[in-house]
Amino acid sequence: MRLLRLTLITCILFIPGPAFAQSWIEYTSRQDLFRASFPGEPTVEDVSYTSQYEAEYPARAYTRQNGESRYSITVVDHTDAERIFTERGISGHSECQARCWIVDRYAAPSHAANQFLTRAAKVTHFGYSRTDLIGGYQIQLVNPDQSQSFVEIHMHEDRLYIQEATVPAGAPLPMIFGPSLRILDEEGNSIRYQSDYMNGYPAPPRTR
Repeated sequence: MRLLRLTLITCILFIPGPAFAQSWIEYTSRQDLFRASFPGEPTVEDVSYTSQYEAEYPARAYTRQNGESRYSITVVDHTDAERIFTERGISGHSECQARCWIVDRYAAPSHAANQFLTRAAKVTHFGYSRTDLIGGYQIQLVNPDQSQSFVEIHMHEDRLYIQEATVPAGAPLPMIFGPSLRILDEEGNSIRYQSDYMNGYPAPPRTR
């Protein structure tokens, strides 16, 4: 990821200032605690997200269409998972019983990744990824129409971040969008840890 970010900076340096300013913005969501580059103001929609154990979680989709390219970040809120499972009677699921909501939370990143891996598309890359030492997955796909999709999935403090860019066949990689995601604290500051962070485990110290 460090090499990718350096490449991104190099690409930005060669983009004319006015053209870059008119097309791409740095968008911040204080509600869902992230910052990312979009090719203009994204539309925001409240949606529902179905988990591995078929619980319905509240989510928001941030989407921007730019010509034939589409950029989105979906944030799924797992912070109230125990109540959601209890009220809907899912906690008695035979596979995990009373701890089902905990299992569902741990499974959230891999379940999100599986939704892309089982698409009618060719997987050209699937691997581990980190953003500011927050662990997750990176996926690249070639779709049936030869468009390409680039996906990053991370989870922080029970919020699942699903970042997807789809560009037409032959278009350059979405280098501005992909590595731009920054997860924020409640004060709006970008978070970076001293060692790897995994959701559901004690957070390591942050860098100054």
